[in-house]
Amino acid sequence: MTGPRHQHLSDLARLRRVRDRIDREYHKPLDVEALARGVHMSAGHLSRQFRLAYGESPYSYLMTRRIERAMALLRLGEMSVTEVCFAVGSSSLGTFSTRFTELVGVPPSVYRQQNAPTDGIPSCVAKAVTRPIRNREATGSGDR
Repeated sequence: MTGPRHQHLSDLARLRRVRDRIDREYHKPLDVEALARGVHMSAGHLSRQFRLAYGESPYSYLMTRRIERAMALLRLGEMSVTEVCFAVGSSSLGTFSTRFTELVGVPPSVYRQQNAPTDGIPSCVAKAVTRPIRNREATGSGDR
């Protein structure tokens, strides 16, 4: 198989590898350039194709994974917000708190205080119910 269809399928396979790497290594220092090098794409091409395939940039996807994991750690209540920040791969508490607040709607410290434990709920249900939703997605304003 050759031509545009083959290239498209090849790009999709590489994008899945990038997404899988982010899912596995969210806690490590990752940037778009390193992710792109890993699949032999330019950073710009990776960003454009990733957004087309998954609806968000690789950086945004990475931050969503980190915030999801942070939410789980905060629900456990065994770590401070600062410890959670560094455990999920963020290098700046300020950036982490700002992004967390953007995605979840409350700062991490408030989330931790207000959060009801998910004990007894199957993990697949807890993950679906507690997945961060961007404020613009929740209000529908991103559709205009």
